[in-house]
Amino acid sequence: MEDNQNIEMVFVEGGTITMGATPEQGNYYGRDEKPAHQVTLSSFYIGKYPVTQAQWKAVMGNNPSYFKGDNLPVEQVSWYDVQAFIAKLNELTGKNYRLPTEAEWEYAARGGTAGCNYVYSGSNKINNVVWFCNNSGDCTQPVGTKMPNELNIHDMSGNVWEWCQDWYDSEQRYKALRGGCWGNAAINCRIAYRSLRGPGFYNDSIGFRVVHS
Repeated sequence: MEDNQNIEMVFVEGGTITMGATPEQGNYYGRDEKPAHQVTLSSFYIGKYPVTQAQWKAVMGNNPSYFKGDNLPVEQVSWYDVQAFIAKLNELTGKNYRLPTEAEWEYAARGGTAGCNYVYSGSNKINNVVWFCNNSGDCTQPVGTKMPNELNIHDMSGNVWEWCQDWYDSEQRYKALRGGCWGNAAINCRIAYRSLRGPGFYNDSIGFRVVHS
């Protein structure tokens, strides 16, 4: 197995946090961020970075990304494409990777039980932790080049949107996306911000990271 198939994971100790429109998220929250609510999660592991193009190529043998670079996050992958990647990755590694639930994603982005109630994942100073419209140069950037959050996880705000496992809606038309991307304004990169796309949708601003229990 090639080294590029190895995905560096961070342990996230289980606990309870408040998700959604918490006070530090400001007054411009979306309706789908309310009401703020407590969630309790068991421990899990999450990717330290979004899955890179090198990792995707090592598993799938191709590179669908618009912005090319081994250490850039893979993008232009639909939710269905990601499921195919994960199935093959699990076959190759014997592990049980999957996409994070929205609760797992936000819990990790907030720093779990070590969280400091930041607006963005890891800081209130957006330029320290986020690739977004004001600093990205209108493209993705190499993973891990901004500061990590409290759990040493990188790029959870900005760079690329990240698919979650959950359906966004009860009608099961859309999958949840979290984190914001290189082309977004600051407000869209807040920890609590939620977006949605159909599971067959893809573009150059959507990637993902994996978890396992």
